[in-house]
Amino acid sequence: MPRIAGVDIPKQKPIGIALTYIYGIGHHTAKNILNEAEIEYTLRAGSLSDQDVAKIQNIIFKDCKVEGDLRKEITMNIKRLMEVGAYRGLRHRRGLPVRGQRTHTNGRTRKGPRRAIAGKKMAPKK
Repeated sequence: MPRIAGVDIPKQKPIGIALTYIYGIGHHTAKNILNEAEIEYTLRAGSLSDQDVAKIQNIIFKDCKVEGDLRKEITMNIKRLMEVGAYRGLRHRRGLPVRGQRTHTNGRTRKGPRRAIAGKKMAPKK
């Protein structure tokens, strides 16, 4: 199992798909990396030589921010928004949708499961 950027990528998948297992690399970025390294997109990850893996790693570390560094940057951006009191920061702090979605009827992913309120009756269904 090849290890790139601290992540074990699956050896049975094509290298273009396997690179997307690295946080911060999607299909488009994976394709660009493989074009620069001159490696075929459909080649299986397990059949890569050590030189190919080294080429891919060098390109990733040179061009992309991935895994821990990227996660740290995103968390710091969210903390900064919260500290300055921006609207987006307040939404993050309250656990509500940040990008303008409605919350009157939807938003259960961010808000979590419904909680029963004592003494409040549900409206009868028609």
